Amino acid sequence: MKKVIGSLLGIIVLGAVAIAFYLWLQGPTYRPAPSAPADAPPPPAASAEPEILYPVPEAPPAALPALDKSDPVILGALSDLLGRAAVKRLLQPEEIVRRIVVTVDNLPRKVVSGQLMPTTPVSGKLRTEGKGKELTLASANYERYTPFVRVLDTVDAKDLSALYMRFYPLFQSAYRDLGYPKGYFNDRLVAVIDHILDAPEVEGPIELVQPHVFYKFADPELESLSAGHKLMLRMGDANAAKVKNKLRAIRKELVKGSAEAKGR
Repeated sequence: MKKVIGSLLGIIVLGAVAIAFYLWLQGPTYRPAPSAPADAPPPPAASAEPEILYPVPEAPPAALPALDKSDPVILGALSDLLGRAAVKRLLQPEEIVRRIVVTVDNLPRKVVSGQLMPTTPVSGKLRTEGKGKELTLASANYERYTPFVRVLDTVDAKDLSALYMRFYPLFQSAYRDLGYPKGYFNDRLVAVIDHILDAPEVEGPIELVQPHVFYKFADPELESLSAGHKLMLRMGDANAAKVKNKLRAIRKELVKGSAEAKGR
């Protein structure tokens, strides 16, 4: 009996160590998303339909799969656009639409769940330089994000926007399932793009502190930023500039499509 209990304790300890190591790899500001209580009431419904700011043009009727069965179709379309190898290497293979929607919605907030990201984790561990009060984010850390940025930088904004609009009903369904029964996901997407475009730039090395297990930004103003803004800081100015340029091009396509939809 003692051997059985000892084995169980060993498994529990090993599991805890593995989870702690995984969280440490995520870098500053990573925190598991708090789970909602099972009996939490749904968000109150608005009394009136909100105005849609950026309507997506209505595409010709097409047979779309159910949201829960859409992964093969969505990932296939993304493979045609980005390349099969890139999709397999960089994107999660399950619930891709739901992952995109929940991550987009959370980027302006303080925390984004690593478990629900549509992309695979960046490779390697957070790289730092110096010690104590001289601890900073190493410039070599930016290279961890380069594979993702390179793929985004090469994709055509028009083609990516067209793919998104083709499957928009699935994104809208996932957004309403998230707790916005009268929300419009494209409006949220444009607002989040604008938020990311406003991410600050920091001159010189970014100072860090490590009060416990997790790294944090030493500057309280940086530490108080949204998860999306912190992500832009962690990837470095060069990568962030490429991401912002692509987001501007994508936003232009989304807004142009909305103007066309309003004019009909």
